[in-house]
Amino acid sequence: MFKIIFFTIFIIIFVGMNIYTYKRFLSKLSFLKAYKKAIQYFLYLLTFVILLFFSSKQYDIYNQKVLWVFSYAIGILFMLFVVALLYDLLHTASAQVAYDKSRRKFLKIAFDVTFLILAISYLFKGMINGLKEPILRRVPVKIKNLKSNGFKIIQLSDVHVGNVIKREFVQALVQRVNDLKPDLVVITGDLIDSEIEKIKEDLEPLKNLRSKYGTYFVLGNHEYFFDPIKIIKHLKTLDITILENESVLIEDRFNLVGVTDFIGTRMRILEPDLPKAFKDIEKNLPTIALAHQPKMVKELERYKPDLIISGHTHGGQIFPFGLLVLLDQPYLSGLYQHNEDTQIFVSNGTGFWGPAIRLLADSEISEIELGSAYKSDFNI
Repeated sequence: MFKIIFFTIFIIIFVGMNIYTYKRFLSKLSFLKAYKKAIQYFLYLLTFVILLFFSSKQYDIYNQKVLWVFSYAIGILFMLFVVALLYDLLHTASAQVAYDKSRRKFLKIAFDVTFLILAISYLFKGMINGLKEPILRRVPVKIKNLKSNGFKIIQLSDVHVGNVIKREFVQALVQRVNDLKPDLVVITGDLIDSEIEKIKEDLEPLKNLRSKYGTYFVLGNHEYFFDPIKIIKHLKTLDITILENESVLIEDRFNLVGVTDFIGTRMRILEPDLPKAFKDIEKNLPTIALAHQPKMVKELERYKPDLIISGHTHGGQIFPFGLLVLLDQPYLSGLYQHNEDTQIFVSNGTGFWGPAIRLLADSEISEIELGSAYKSDFNI
């Protein structure tokens, strides 16, 4: 039921964006007035294709290439909406300026042409960036009283293996991670975006991940949409250790704590339990916590972890969506000093959700290199 409500809300939002884009942007472009009907049908088609894309989450009736094309409808509609919003604001403001009639007509045409070029450029730049392989983002992090330097953690997050991202992507990802020779691999949620039975073959390469201390996983919100208990059971067969509100000791260097996702509280399954997660930690050692959503930082403050590793935000994925993300999350992308005790790193994510479109938020493999530091190194 929760999944149905979630996707229904999304559809309502997209329909609203569709209507706004037509009424406040496309229908007002002076040189497209003769094509109003065609534009309307195009927007109807976009909305219909988005419905087909969301239906694929429930009914496996389209192949990967078809779904890849379908997914672009989400990005196109969102990006047109962004351009429409900017057009509407500037058009409304310029209408207050007094011009003679002939000059106003010329400026209107120039204004419309500029925004059409902007819309096309915005779309194509996002699509080109979305097709690039994940970048390697190197992140040096100083941890107070860590016993040694140069400990390498590779973080994967928000891969969204499902109807669009398949085995080929996962296989290439595993090879790149192994080539980096990590000490530890962590996967901070939203690995899966489909029923587990449909993607077992796509996930199989994860069994070949190699690191000195193994691979650890915490649930993201998307796993809860597809039976998280079944997902956990299968991931364990791939030699992945699941941290369900629990901790492990990584040699004698640091505690690694993993907590389940916020959405578990709403769905009343696998709820976050921080007292349980931190119950067995070695208090004289540094602590690194894995939590899918950055806003978990508020809940974790009382336990004073040295570093929190998160994902979820996708770095906004398509600029300026990150501004909306920041209404819900305290941090968007990168390393932050949250307070005197705690740093938090937020990954842009390794895959993508919806369309293969990214703008000012590259997908990434995060290489977190831990180094030793002392309290005097931190100026808050």
